[in-house]
Amino acid sequence: MASKVSCLYVLTVVCWASALWYLSITRPTPSYTGSKPFSHLTVARKNFTFGNIRTRPINPHSFEFLINEPNKCEKNIPFLVILISTTHKEFDARQAIRETWGDENNFKGIKIATLFLLGKNADPVLNQMVEQESQIFHDIIVEDFIDSYHNLTLKTLMGMRWVATFCSKAKYVMKTDSDIFVNMDNLIYKLLKPSTKPRRRYFTGYVINGGPIRDVRSKWYMPRDLYPDSNYPPFCSGTGYIFSADVAELIYKTSLHTRLLHLEDVYVGLCLRKLGIHPFQNSGFNHWKMAYSLCRYRRVITVHQISPEEMHRIWNDMSSKKHLRC
Repeated sequence: MASKVSCLYVLTVVCWASALWYLSITRPTPSYTGSKPFSHLTVARKNFTFGNIRTRPINPHSFEFLINEPNKCEKNIPFLVILISTTHKEFDARQAIRETWGDENNFKGIKIATLFLLGKNADPVLNQMVEQESQIFHDIIVEDFIDSYHNLTLKTLMGMRWVATFCSKAKYVMKTDSDIFVNMDNLIYKLLKPSTKPRRRYFTGYVINGGPIRDVRSKWYMPRDLYPDSNYPPFCSGTGYIFSADVAELIYKTSLHTRLLHLEDVYVGLCLRKLGIHPFQNSGFNHWKMAYSLCRYRRVITVHQISPEEMHRIWNDMSSKKHLRC
């Protein structure tokens, strides 16, 4: 079995490398240029309902899973579910995470479930490559909205929906990105503390108090007609945040009646405000890049803008020097 998986893995790597090389020389990078910031596909969902929704949703999230792992939590209930936002071409990043901090077997006696979140790509070759990757690793979920920057909110809501539907008994959930390094020891033992009673209605990360940027040239531009207020509610940077699993269903349900915004972390903050949940500030979550040093990285939970090569190097160094003091 091990040799079979190894062969499949090598084949996947070769296929990805070949496909990306082919795409780079023959096709332009696919992009979503529709007139609306969100995909308007309305494929009906099957066998999925939430009770106690009395008013008609303005955002029904009527997308179907193209790739799913509905049985991932059946045998063992995870202590932590990790949802990682990624794109189709980021195979190297996904593999680096699988082999380092995202390895589900890093902690004996503590069940962790790692999932990569994707939408549908405009290029069928990339969709096929991700499907083949999923058949090997069984850690990818995909819904049929267009995968684009403006649909990051849909991607996060897909993860919330998945937890609420297929893994609602988990204790905690982390949402992060594929260029983030996570110090799992600090996350598990210092923040979440498996030996303590699980918290409820809990949400923490790097809390930002800010307002909309009206400059159309900005990546974070927010039109006044979409959000007229001058201040956002407190929200956690989308690079990494943690919440108790009960919050996943609460946010998902609230999103059905909350006008969509393309800034995913701001939108989650809006849902939290409606729910009366205040995110806690935690200085261990960094939404910027930090030069590596063993002692510095031992003090944090997340670090941003880490390449796959850096991820391996940092993980190997920290793992081999656990006996050293700072």
